[in-house]
Amino acid sequence: MESGGDPKAVMGMLAGVYGFLCCFGLIFYVYVSFCLMKIAQKLGVENAWLAWIPIVNLWTLVQCAGKEWWWIILLFIPLVNIVIQIMIWMAISERRGKPSWLGILIIIPLANIILPGYLAFSD
Repeated sequence: MESGGDPKAVMGMLAGVYGFLCCFGLIFYVYVSFCLMKIAQKLGVENAWLAWIPIVNLWTLVQCAGKEWWWIILLFIPLVNIVIQIMIWMAISERRGKPSWLGILIIIPLANIILPGYLAFSD
């Protein structure tokens, strides 16, 4: 008596889940990159197109916040990066003329999807 089921069915299901997650991740990356590019353009950051390049887009993010280049290093330190992300998004919110407390929303699921779009497309 088998306990695991059909291996082909299990592999097919895993492939479907993996495909869904990859598509969702790609859509999310395109959305955030586009929003970051728009925010950078509105804030007058040079080379806003760098928002599309992984890792390099951190440079654009830090420039949008008006912070020094070494803040990028802080984004690679576990747990510290959470606080730094909040501080960066708070600074971006202020520079866009919005309340700084909006930056805290970056750690809340679903709100962190809406925040970049709000900052990119609001007046």
